[in-house]
Amino acid sequence: MNLQGKVVLVTGSSRGIGASIAKGFAREGATVAINYVINESAADQVVQSCLEAGGDAWAIQADVTSEDSVKMMIEEILLETGKIDVVVNNAFKPYTFNPDQRRMAWELKWEDYQSQLDGALRSTYYVCQAVMPVMRKQGRGSIINMASDLVERPIVPYHEYNTAKTALIGYSRNLAAELGPLGIRVNCIAPGLVYPTDASRETKEEVKEMLIAQTPLRRIATPEDVVGPVLFFASDWSGFITGQTLLVDGGLMMK
Repeated sequence: MNLQGKVVLVTGSSRGIGASIAKGFAREGATVAINYVINESAADQVVQSCLEAGGDAWAIQADVTSEDSVKMMIEEILLETGKIDVVVNNAFKPYTFNPDQRRMAWELKWEDYQSQLDGALRSTYYVCQAVMPVMRKQGRGSIINMASDLVERPIVPYHEYNTAKTALIGYSRNLAAELGPLGIRVNCIAPGLVYPTDASRETKEEVKEMLIAQTPLRRIATPEDVVGPVLFFASDWSGFITGQTLLVDGGLMMK
């Protein structure tokens, strides 16, 4: 995929899908900045896995919902590498996919929506604002934002989460239109339920079985299933693709 020597930032990559994405880039020879908020030990383990896979990596602490923290992170990456080729906005506000625990629309407060908007959209906005000058100067770059297939069909109406991810796709499309002439591509990956992750740990078996029964490929996605599509959007193989949302859910949602 010609990712050798590329500098990649993956936010929220000390665990779960983000960790798998970081390792995937490392296998292709990229240099990966492993962003984490609290768990330095977990981030260091991902760094070690990346090094063993043949890439280069280091852990960098930053709260992506803080503009100052994001700016400091980007400055550190530039000081270390001199460039940023790819950004994967994977970090999000913790959320549990358990239909029995979700709050109904009439139980939610605006603050619940705001919390998820901060995690999905505000964080992505801060990171994009910080990397845009860098990518504009380079005349190239790929930004990949992690959404959800629930934006197409809220099988379970996780209102605040789905609303935030829908807003993220709208932001990404507008960004793609603005940045395309500058050589910067912006796309979204929209997985279905991914297991195992912290968010899906409490998803009941009957829910997973229901999703499997409706999925043409007859299984739930693993974190590794998300890696290939992300690498595709990061590589020159998708050089003429921008503003798109790729559903990665085994055919559960079809467009």
